[in-house]
Amino acid sequence: MGTLSIVATPIGNLEDITLRALRTLKECDVIYAEDTRVTKKLFAKYGFTKSIFRLDAATETKKASEVVARLEAGEHVVLVTDAGTPGISDPGARLVAAIRYASILQNTEITIEAIPGPSAVTAALSIAGLESGTFTFLGFLPHKKGRQTALKALATSAVPIVLYESPHRALKLLGELDALGIEHVSIARELTKVHEEFVSGTPTELLAHFSSHPDHLRGEFVVIVTP
Repeated sequence: MGTLSIVATPIGNLEDITLRALRTLKECDVIYAEDTRVTKKLFAKYGFTKSIFRLDAATETKKASEVVARLEAGEHVVLVTDAGTPGISDPGARLVAAIRYASILQNTEITIEAIPGPSAVTAALSIAGLESGTFTFLGFLPHKKGRQTALKALATSAVPIVLYESPHRALKLLGELDALGIEHVSIARELTKVHEEFVSGTPTELLAHFSSHPDHLRGEFVVIVTP
């Protein structure tokens, strides 16, 4: 049976990739990527040429049988997303679940291995100065249904909560946190990139910061809500 490698890729700086990840990308038979254009930029930097097929959130379930067939044929398949680790607020979890299920049904020995690497969550926490070794990660909050329940959990949590937010919704989130009486928030933006920024304060202070610097509302936001 073949092997499926879940490979973590850089969250910004293309030099943030492990030697094991580079070797795996070089030696594998085929690569499935969330966006082939993004992955090709990484390959161009390191001089790789490989067959790359798109596998995003909309297609991972549909393409599971295709990946299973490759693995049963003995191929070494790699899954990457645009940045970070597949399956963590990114496509991948449903594909892995489908492959594990197929392996059980057909009584086959398909290997699924993790090739760890960059993480926006741990990168942000490492520069936040929080002494707590415990935190809760929520990923992206629901846009509509369930959002208010998730927000109330932020206000009552006894440990730091880490979540992701897109730049065009960041101001809305800060306003919601302010209404909940949250007193301290940190935002890490454009981590590992040229314009990396880390700001902390009350939601009101951060609203003022980003309102006066609209050009900073770019890139992915990692938000840390401190109890």
